[in-house]
Amino acid sequence: MTEVLGDFIRALRAADVRVSTSESIDAGRVVDLVGLGEREILRHALSQVLAKTEDEKQAFRDTFDRYFAFDQFKAKSETSTQQQGDAEREPNAGETQNGSGGMPGPGGGGTEGQPSGGAPAPQDLVAMLEGGDQAALQMALAEAARQAQLNRIRLFTQRGMYTRRMMEIMGLDALNDEIERRESGDPKGAERLSDARDALREQVRDYVEKQLEIFTANAGRQLREEVLSQVRLSNVDRSDMKIMRALVAKMAKRLVALHSRRKKVEKRGQLDMRRTIRANVEFDGLFFHTIWKQQKIDRPKVMAICDVSGSVAQVARFLLMFLYSLQEVLPRVRSFAFSGQLGETTELFERERDIEKALARALMEHGGGSTDYGQAFLDFERLALDDVDHRTTVLILGDARSNYGNPRGDILKKIHARARRVIWLNPEPRSLWNSGDSEMKRLAPYCDTAKTCASLKDLERVISELLRHAT
Repeated sequence: MTEVLGDFIRALRAADVRVSTSESIDAGRVVDLVGLGEREILRHALSQVLAKTEDEKQAFRDTFDRYFAFDQFKAKSETSTQQQGDAEREPNAGETQNGSGGMPGPGGGGTEGQPSGGAPAPQDLVAMLEGGDQAALQMALAEAARQAQLNRIRLFTQRGMYTRRMMEIMGLDALNDEIERRESGDPKGAERLSDARDALREQVRDYVEKQLEIFTANAGRQLREEVLSQVRLSNVDRSDMKIMRALVAKMAKRLVALHSRRKKVEKRGQLDMRRTIRANVEFDGLFFHTIWKQQKIDRPKVMAICDVSGSVAQVARFLLMFLYSLQEVLPRVRSFAFSGQLGETTELFERERDIEKALARALMEHGGGSTDYGQAFLDFERLALDDVDHRTTVLILGDARSNYGNPRGDILKKIHARARRVIWLNPEPRSLWNSGDSEMKRLAPYCDTAKTCASLKDLERVISELLRHAT
């Protein structure tokens, strides 16, 4: 049962249904409670603990129906029954148990209720094919899939390998030997058995293709997302922007779920004596109500200063997109953009519901000029230095290339003295810092952290760290 459920959860994750470890444990308890005998009860019960949103519920239903499908030999069963009638044989009892009632063996490559190594003996395959025992064939197929580890299939080119491996486990060699033996004495019998072997191979191949679809659903998109999350943002093609926006939303949602927490957390074990005595005055000093010391958890106050000139603009676009997608855990974000003169864009993002439109307007209004960090810091000093305090984290995104002008490190020193932290994110590799007109050597001493940040993964790590250390 553990193997069956594990494969099913793997299939759900491939279909973009998020399943945590605790939810997997809950699902195991559900299966222990309801068993695998009643399909509808199992589907309804598992959906309660594994699917959260409407999209996930639909994906769950589709995956469940494909995974727990037992009609692999249904069409052949009807043909076999007709042939048996023509041959005036008694129907095999296995045909009446074609998987429509109970759940003899899930489609994920695992088998429930059979001991390990429970594949049919080689000679049994001949008997099952000639007897038309479709239930036994389905069980043999599921067990062969388990032994061949079909749940590890990942590539379309692996279909032939797994098909051959499963056929061998089911008893292909003995079946071929029996066909050769009959060719000399019973040609018609050999031909019938050869046709049955070919039909079985097609059924196994279909089964393998269904499992490939189950375990690699969305694999191409997931691979593309993984690549795009690590590629330099300045190299992202315009045709991939839709995927990138969806990826930012997914990362932001993950960060919100990870860092959403209560405003106050009680630390039991440290009694607040003054407040406790005050609260129990009416009881003559008897401690009916104890009050514990509390640590206040403040969400960080963030000011983001973004260079939106040249190739840095693409990174700034995604940083701002990230920050304004995290309103639930970062409600106090002020943003500033510059190439030459610096301007505040906070109201623009608050007023414009569509982040993309706000980003485009911010880049149009403040980008395109000659980069001047000295002027940008002067403008920030005038607009917001008085609002920087010990709760403020200042994020500066830029390559520190100031066209050989004075970068005004003295102003950054003032910002550092007032702020809780100053973090500089440079989209260039560290090997290029201080080359040419780069002023990182003069500005980095006034930053608590200066790091390369060129991809979505880098941005996610920076913002996650920012949220994690907010106290």
